[in-house]
Amino acid sequence: MDGIHPLDAQALAGLRFSAATAAFQIEGARTADGRGRSIWDDFVDIPGNVVDGSTAEPGPDSYHRFDEDIALLAGLGIDRYRFSISWTRVIPEAGTDPSVNTAGLDYYDRLVDGLLAAGITPEPTLYHWDLPVAVEAAGGWLDRDTAHLFGDYAAAVAERLADRVHHWYTINEPASTSLQGYALAELAPGHTMLFDALPTVHHQLLAHGIAATILRDHGARQASPTINHSLILPETSAETDLLAAGTLDSILNRLFADPLILGTYPDLTGFGVEMPVADGDMELISTPNEVYGFNYYNPITVRAAQGPLPFEMVPTPGAATTGFGPMWPIRPDTMRDLLIDMKHRYGDRLPPVVIAENGASFPEPDLCEGPIDDDRRIDYLRDHLQAVAEALAAGVAIDGYTVWSLLDNFEWADGWTQRFGLVHVDMDSGARTPKASYRWYRDLIAAARA
Repeated sequence: MDGIHPLDAQALAGLRFSAATAAFQIEGARTADGRGRSIWDDFVDIPGNVVDGSTAEPGPDSYHRFDEDIALLAGLGIDRYRFSISWTRVIPEAGTDPSVNTAGLDYYDRLVDGLLAAGITPEPTLYHWDLPVAVEAAGGWLDRDTAHLFGDYAAAVAERLADRVHHWYTINEPASTSLQGYALAELAPGHTMLFDALPTVHHQLLAHGIAATILRDHGARQASPTINHSLILPETSAETDLLAAGTLDSILNRLFADPLILGTYPDLTGFGVEMPVADGDMELISTPNEVYGFNYYNPITVRAAQGPLPFEMVPTPGAATTGFGPMWPIRPDTMRDLLIDMKHRYGDRLPPVVIAENGASFPEPDLCEGPIDDDRRIDYLRDHLQAVAEALAAGVAIDGYTVWSLLDNFEWADGWTQRFGLVHVDMDSGARTPKASYRWYRDLIAAARA
């Protein structure tokens, strides 16, 4: 099973197909209708934090143009749409004032009703990195109280939407928040705490447990986090490189999967950090989830290093790369292999997997002056869907597949410079133009259902 073979759409029969976006990346309208400030509003306002100086506005402006997004989703023929809800639209001054902003909830109400009218199941994500600024000022994810504030937010959203929304995601990619946001300052809130950031992992997982309980009490049929994973490859077979790869695997993969599935953390004594676990936390965190949200983009190759981190990330030999360059290698076989490895590692305790994000950015024009034939994106998606098919054939239970992203959007610290969308967006006018990959995904979905 070393290679990836041509895709047979019938091998994907029974999968639910989705596309995904996130609030801060597509909504724009950062001050509209009482929306409060998040850590990303602060981050983009600091010169130099975003490579092109962009601020997530106007961009796709989905706050005002969501009907266009629904029409595009309907044109794909997808089953579900994974979007995120902005905490600061719902509780603008969370951390200092618990008042709920009706106008913010009204927007998501309209979006949900529009999706249902189009025959598309809404799958909101409650947290896609937009922490309210007052919550961060009080300690953010380093503070246990943040998990309980998140529960208050989940309750406010559920009370408004749970009569129609039954499939939820709670926390998105906690590894990115902890490791890039608090440890390495690559993302908001921009801290450089290294391993001292690891308690933020526990508080995010605790927030998931609290919110999932609330959502299920409101009738949810699914309330799962989405975890970003990478297969970790040693640069050589030297013992030091193998140890470095095992270390990164522990803090990127097992640090999140083990507590969710097994109710325990991997051994962290080598990092000099003790997780702030209170009585009952692990039981709450490991409450069985209906699905396992699995985000995958690329493997990571490492070598041993001296210094504050015992590993160094290096290019993956022989791999093509996405628009992000050498640290984003294209190796679809590694997604298949990690899925199979997780099945072996966790056995029957691993819930059915939903690929909750998978996609690639490639250089494309800012202005659409003709057809965008994004063949490299089609190749990427086809080969990763074939990896899904091969994992299914190997016995991994996989329920769904989600393309990141429906739209070109604000790519965090990379601003408008990276384009992941099936649909091109003119970031000044908001004009949307489907790419060749949009039509390919549409046809693939139809073929899988034939």
